[in-house]
Amino acid sequence: MATPTSPVSAVDPMAMRRTMGRFATGVAVVTTSVDGTPHGMTVNSLTSVSLQPPLLLVCLTTGARTTEAVTSSGRFAVNILSARQEHLAMRFAKRGADHFQGLDVIHGRHQVPVIPDAFAHLECAVERHFTAGDHIVVIGEVLDVCERDGAPLGFLGGKFSDIAERGHEPVQWFF
Repeated sequence: MATPTSPVSAVDPMAMRRTMGRFATGVAVVTTSVDGTPHGMTVNSLTSVSLQPPLLLVCLTTGARTTEAVTSSGRFAVNILSARQEHLAMRFAKRGADHFQGLDVIHGRHQVPVIPDAFAHLECAVERHFTAGDHIVVIGEVLDVCERDGAPLGFLGGKFSDIAERGHEPVQWFF
C-alpha cells in the first residue's frame, strides 16, 4: 500500500493572505495578565466551537509575548471591538509596544484585563492549545460573557469597515 505524501504547497503566502482577506471578520483584542503585567494583541481569527460546553477558538501569533502569556496564565479575555474602537485595534496590533499605557482597564470576574466599552467580551480558561503553522491555536472554555449595545468593528480586504444593517429582519436559521 502506498503511503500518501504531502505535496509541496504552490500557494504564495501573499496570495493566501489576499484571498482570505475577502472573508469579512470581526476584530477582537485578546488580553491576559501574568504576575500583574497585562498583555494583549489584536486578532481576527476567532470563532465559536461549541455551545455545550461553551468553547471558542482563537489563533495567536507564535512567539508573541501575549501568546506566551495566554498559554502560561491559562486565562484570557476576548474583547470584541465596537465600530468606534479602531484605534484600539491599531494600538494592540503594534509589536513590542506597551499596549496598556494610559488605557483604563478593568478586570473581569475571572481576573483577566477587560477593555472598557468593548462591544462584547468573553472570559475564558485555556482548555487546550496546539501549534498550527505559524500560529498557536487556543481553545478556550468560556466562563463568562458580557454584551453591550452598539455595532461591531469589521475587517475586510486589509481594511477596517463597519458592519451595516441589511435593512430588513434577519432570517432565522436556527433549528
